[in-house]
Amino acid sequence: MSAPDGPVGAERSLGELVAAATSELSALVHDEIALVKAQLRQDVKRGTVGGGAFVAALLVLIFSLPMLSFALAYGIRAWSHWHLSVCFLLSFAANVLLALLLALIGLYFVKKAKQGQGPQKAVAAAKETAEVLGHAKPHPRPVPPAEDAALEQIGGPGATVARSTS
Repeated sequence: MSAPDGPVGAERSLGELVAAATSELSALVHDEIALVKAQLRQDVKRGTVGGGAFVAALLVLIFSLPMLSFALAYGIRAWSHWHLSVCFLLSFAANVLLALLLALIGLYFVKKAKQGQGPQKAVAAAKETAEVLGHAKPHPRPVPPAEDAALEQIGGPGATVARSTS
């Protein structure tokens, strides 16, 4: 196929221009959808990590209390010679502090997922794209003299033709 001698798009028919614009608009919509999916995936990952940390905090608190409490209490008793009940209270406090630390980690990741605002960003980007497309106007180009006679029959003298920017 040979390269056109005139301006870009001069030999393209109106149907070809509409088809090109439609395919480019379709590609733009598909890209916007892919962006939304990527942002949502990232927010879901963050939420999953936060939820997993909450579950881990609960499991640590439930399953480690008996074993860790006994081991820690007897260890404190051997080290300090305090009463055994005080040693068990200190052991329980240590387990609660560990569970609180894991819960804070989970809270951090959940807040981070909420701040991601993937859907809000995607909607804003789609609105911006729609606004740009709504204000887009074709650029008129001067008509070569050979086509001017044909246009005079259709649209009158001095008519202009919309030109694609691609």
